[in-house]
Amino acid sequence: YLDNFRYNNEFFRGIKTVITMHNLKFQGIWDKKTVMDITGLPAYYFSPDKLEAYDNANYLKGGIVYADRVTTVSSSYAEEIKTPFYGEKLEGLMQARANCLSGIVNGIDYDDFNPETDTNIARTYSIENFRKEKVKNKMALQEELGLERDPHRMMIGIVSRLTDQKGFDLISYMMDEMCQDAVQFVILGTGEERYENMFRHFAWKYDKKVSANIYYSDAMSHKIYASCDAFLMPSLFEPCGLSQLMSLRYGTLPIVRETGGLKDTVEPYNEYEGTGTGFSFTNYNAHEMMGTVRYAERIYYDKKREWNKMIDRAMAQDFSWANSAKQYEEM
Repeated sequence: YLDNFRYNNEFFRGIKTVITMHNLKFQGIWDKKTVMDITGLPAYYFSPDKLEAYDNANYLKGGIVYADRVTTVSSSYAEEIKTPFYGEKLEGLMQARANCLSGIVNGIDYDDFNPETDTNIARTYSIENFRKEKVKNKMALQEELGLERDPHRMMIGIVSRLTDQKGFDLISYMMDEMCQDAVQFVILGTGEERYENMFRHFAWKYDKKVSANIYYSDAMSHKIYASCDAFLMPSLFEPCGLSQLMSLRYGTLPIVRETGGLKDTVEPYNEYEGTGTGFSFTNYNAHEMMGTVRYAERIYYDKKREWNKMIDRAMAQDFSWANSAKQYEEM
């Protein structure tokens, strides 16, 4: 991207460039000398208005400074990164480039994630027959994981890297209390040791209600998306998020915090208007999350027809790559 700097091939002179940021937390920060050696760029490029940031060289910053257009993976995240909390020390630069900055949500592979043809799941289903067929996946997963077998029991899934970013401190505060309810939790993922052990502890304490699968398996992730009734994703920040898109595709209603891509892709349930594709809460607060989980439980148990209509709307959403590609083309 560097200002047409010494393009080896004249063909590229004057070419337009786009940089897409997936997560501002990861920037490629090294000392200046190392980056000079690797890139072969002269000292001219290592000043605060170019590649230098806080006495180090910053690859991401260089890309943002020199690209013609800057995109990230949701429009809410594009707004959030102009603020100090989300900006990871680059919020000033994001404000300066605001007129070239936009967000386009990622897509998922609608062939790979397809409840009608998925070979990983016990029973395939569609928007037409999920009312009868989807629950058979839940029964099979309860059996496989040693949870109490009950087709009517609400099952909540979590598939994630187990890190602070994903809101696991909120879950750890509330897990004991949530386990007093008529719910089951199925967790899949690896990450920070304290969260791995936290889930192992609750799986030991509530062995018929909680299944902690501290590893990663693509096949198991598909089973969880297909089997659960709801999917919990209370992220601190989430540039785009893919798990909620997979959940919607499988008719598993997301319970999310309103940040980044989660806010842009999950429409919160409105019982008065009969709209929405999931549930959401605004503040990064454990009790607010808990209240939203309990609200979802109430709809699941007491208003099953409304819940199923929400699944209809969720499964009708289109977050395939075709959708995103169109927006990239326009940009």
